[in-house]
Amino acid sequence: MSVIHSVAGLLREGRLMRRRPFRDPHHSASLPALVGGGSRGRPGEVSLAHLGVLFLDELPEFQRASLEALRQPLEAGKVNVARVNAHVTYPARVQLVAAMNPCRCGHLDDPALACGRAPKCVTDYQGRISGPLFDRIDLHIEVPAVKASDLALPPPAEGSAEVARRVLAAREIQRMRYGSLPEEKRIRTNAEADGALLDEITQPEADGRRLLTEATERLKLSARGYHRVLRVARTLADLDASPGVRRIHIAEALSYRRILLGADLRG
Repeated sequence: MSVIHSVAGLLREGRLMRRRPFRDPHHSASLPALVGGGSRGRPGEVSLAHLGVLFLDELPEFQRASLEALRQPLEAGKVNVARVNAHVTYPARVQLVAAMNPCRCGHLDDPALACGRAPKCVTDYQGRISGPLFDRIDLHIEVPAVKASDLALPPPAEGSAEVARRVLAAREIQRMRYGSLPEEKRIRTNAEADGALLDEITQPEADGRRLLTEATERLKLSARGYHRVLRVARTLADLDASPGVRRIHIAEALSYRRILLGADLRG
């Protein structure tokens, strides 16, 4: 992380970074600003966020070409910046977090405030994000508007500190799982598992396998989407401290895909 920020001239007084980066570029950011470039091949936001978080607010407002250029870095964990006088490869292993309104007015669920173009406005607005880019985002979560009555509700039974402890426990499980791999194949998390290794660590129980097969056919999941469901299910199992991937983990992982599932697949 420190090396990339040093190349970009962003290290404060030459000090090494001690915290994971958080980058939140404005939606007017250009393609070179996001993925890297310029006359000197400087790293972009996706590399400056390496091993940290890249947050893209108002996702459909970004330029289409800029978002499409993120597809390869998100898949490969690196970005190749090619210029006449420079050809550089920067790491880009990031956690992408994006937010967007359901439509341009943002009031789709409120008939009193929503525009009169629904549902076409929803299709047009969300259509700015290509299917392949959506396919690279593991969790799609709809967050309803907060009502005034919600503000008076008691805090949830499980707070941030409890969630953090479960996450740390899951990360320890993954550290132990991948710690025995040869150095040249060493990875840190389930998100990096692929190929035969992914098949080995995510063998669901029979009911879970049938559910995933049925959902793949009904929802027309791509091979990428299929494997991403497996990775998420493995992580959900780790959060439950479950040695194996059960049907409930497959069902929850499927529920986070962009296409909503029918009730018969959620059980």
